[in-house]
Amino acid sequence: MKAVIAIIMVFVGCCSVNVFLELLVKEEPSSGHLITFAQFFTIAFEGFIFTARCGTRKPRIGIKDYIILVSMFFFANLCNNYAFNFNIPMPLHMIFRAGSLITNMIMGILILNRKYTFSKYVSVVLITLGIIICTIQSGKNVKSTARNDENESQVQVFFWWILGIFLLTLALFVSARLGIYQEVLYKRYGKYPREALFYTHLLPLPGFLMLYDSIYQHAVSYSQSAPITIPLLYVGVPKMYLYLAGNVISQCVCINSVYVLTTECTSLTVTLVVTLRKFASLLFSIIYFQNEFTLVHWLGTCLVFAGTLLFTEVVHKLFAVTEKTKQS
Repeated sequence: MKAVIAIIMVFVGCCSVNVFLELLVKEEPSSGHLITFAQFFTIAFEGFIFTARCGTRKPRIGIKDYIILVSMFFFANLCNNYAFNFNIPMPLHMIFRAGSLITNMIMGILILNRKYTFSKYVSVVLITLGIIICTIQSGKNVKSTARNDENESQVQVFFWWILGIFLLTLALFVSARLGIYQEVLYKRYGKYPREALFYTHLLPLPGFLMLYDSIYQHAVSYSQSAPITIPLLYVGVPKMYLYLAGNVISQCVCINSVYVLTTECTSLTVTLVVTLRKFASLLFSIIYFQNEFTLVHWLGTCLVFAGTLLFTEVVHKLFAVTEKTKQS
């Protein structure tokens, strides 16, 4: 029952994160710094109470190691959220981030000298081809996300889009390097995912001081958005702050649900649930927000998710589990 609840909450929490994020970036595409800060602060605050026990529990992993880990984590998150300021639509953002397996494999080969089976290389080719198809198709009709887009030429719009693609690509490689460094730390100290979650969100907080102007500017802009009356309380709250609260709360639910899922289920189940969740988020974004999505986009998307399933051997493992169940 605990696993079933975790699966449901992964879908509810993680899909809601993307819904509220899209509501935010459609209104304020350049407010990525404020969104990132709110997420980091909330998760760090929750971790301080429940994981660090209000500072009474010492970290099991060295702070110096955490600083290196945090630097990469902070940078990757900033790049991902700030990319919305450069004409990147949400569906393309989701598809791009699904390509993390590519960069993980590249980093594994270059840094850890790993070797992979033929099916892994085939899956990466499918994912890469799918992302390229979606990117090229999206590049044919780039739309500005800036409020003063009437002053921008199509060349300028396309230039900023290229910069957004570069940020997403850079974030993928940094995230892959982060994953490898985590593996090294887990082998050295043991696995403490809750502790790592806390410190990777706590230690970057001083870094947001460098982004104070942007955060303050968008906080003021959020406060000036149209108010929404909260039922029963009869209090009007700026809608952008409600969206931000929804995004942050959903992020906490998503992260904690995935953590429970990893402790209650096999890696096969976790991979399958996460993959299906990403696909559900993409469908919701296309249908509800009416984002442009052509047949070519669908072709690229299918290649990405087919490659992901092939890489994680979900289908093969499902058949194995089914055969084992029949024999028993």
